[in-house]
Amino acid sequence: MNILLLLIPISLLMLGAAVGAFVWAVRRGQFDDLDTPALDILDDHDRPAPPRARSAHDPAAHAPAPHALSPHDPAAPDRAPQPPHEG
Repeated sequence: MNILLLLIPISLLMLGAAVGAFVWAVRRGQFDDLDTPALDILDDHDRPAPPRARSAHDPAAHAPAPHALSPHDPAAPDRAPQPPHEG
């Protein structure tokens, strides 16, 4: 039963923190517009996706861009030259 002397004050502190976080969120306007974010997914935005950021651990981050290699570059992979596209 003595553990209740510890658990009740801890639970009251946690309750106070939760109420404080809720009041803070209301004052910051987190609950002002609940409908627009839910409807945004239904909009058809015809804009391209933003470029993906490359991390230092991404092996593609250290590779040269595909357009940087020319067919005469020794670092270019061996492949036959492609004829120009017509059309």
